[in-house]
Amino acid sequence: MGKTVVVIGGQWGDEGKGKLVDFLAEQADVIARATGGANAGHTVVVGDTKFKFHLLPSGTIHPGKLNICGNGMVIHPPQIVKELEGLEEKGFKITPNELLISSSAHVITDAQIEIDKAKGKKIGTTGRGIGPCYMAKIERTGLRMGEFVRGSSPEAQKLRPFVADTYVPLNEALSAGKNVLIEGAQGTMLDIDHGTYPYVTSSNPTAGGACTGLGIGPTKIDSVIAITKAYTTRVGRGPFPTELGTDEQTMNESKDDELTDVDIKKANKGDEYCLGKVLRKRGAEYGTTTGRARRTGWFDGVIARYSTAINGLTSIAVTKLDCFSDMKRIKICTAYDIDGEITKDYPLSLERLEKAKPVYEEMDGWACDISDIGSFDELPKEAKAYASKIEELAGVPISVLSFGPERRKTLIMKEDELF
Repeated sequence: MGKTVVVIGGQWGDEGKGKLVDFLAEQADVIARATGGANAGHTVVVGDTKFKFHLLPSGTIHPGKLNICGNGMVIHPPQIVKELEGLEEKGFKITPNELLISSSAHVITDAQIEIDKAKGKKIGTTGRGIGPCYMAKIERTGLRMGEFVRGSSPEAQKLRPFVADTYVPLNEALSAGKNVLIEGAQGTMLDIDHGTYPYVTSSNPTAGGACTGLGIGPTKIDSVIAITKAYTTRVGRGPFPTELGTDEQTMNESKDDELTDVDIKKANKGDEYCLGKVLRKRGAEYGTTTGRARRTGWFDGVIARYSTAINGLTSIAVTKLDCFSDMKRIKICTAYDIDGEITKDYPLSLERLEKAKPVYEEMDGWACDISDIGSFDELPKEAKAYASKIEELAGVPISVLSFGPERRKTLIMKEDELF
């Protein structure tokens, strides 16, 4: 009997979904992406080869798997053609047996990209035309893939064989008891309904989007796993209660800036910007799509609890625990103080969220490299305690622990959550 596993981002995106999806894709028959566009980026490392995906599901590098771009996606044809051709150059000849694109997915036009570049800066969008395309969809004036590929452009001719009514093979796979992996984009806190509105994306990257964005019922889903970093990051504008340093400091930092011993010493003396910089450098926190530096902060237990509630999480996968290797003390947010009121509930009001001051619990760090450990038992007791605290705050167990981008640096904690 097969399973359907949904993998989503539990924070503001960029949590490492690409690696886990790639890891799980080995046991999946179908890998499907439900929402979003080229504003998302997944990096997958296989041996010495790095793959960067923006529209294609991460499973496209697994021969014999069917990958689906769902109806909830918005697709810029030149971008997806570029990705297909990039894979071909690396020896992956993708056919309609490996990839199908929903005829109902909407097409991002060049005009929509220009609109986004002109208007999206105030909330920090990627300028990829995502919002304007979803606006056209809701206004019922949009262009869908089924219509686009009837045209004569080179992109239309290239993509025509891949476009189909994808709900049919997907539901057939479910009925046949096959393993289906649903790949999320962005993260919970960027959801148009449930995120830090208006500093959000234009779709539903929460678990509910898996159903509407692919055309399957909620009763078909067996596990919902949220990827969360051992700390927190976000890109773009908007409130970030546990942020280390300021948005302005991060914006002025280049990915080429080196992490120095002075930075580490300052971090261990409590300098917030340096603490954030250490995590940013150790975690390579620079956008796959834009290259811009991500804002970094301590793990936020309020958001973790909120993500569990609105996604119906069955477990979490925690990434980048190894990025604390330089730190002697680690803080973790357990609640917010809003105008003197202590709350463990995430506030939906932007005004209240902007006032939220994190209530921290301080824990001992392990101050050693754990990137090559082979089992949970090998972890320092301080790292085990930190992982247990994350489980407690999220209210669900950890199913996967990750210590680096390579496939081998992955510990399975709860096999029944996976395939």
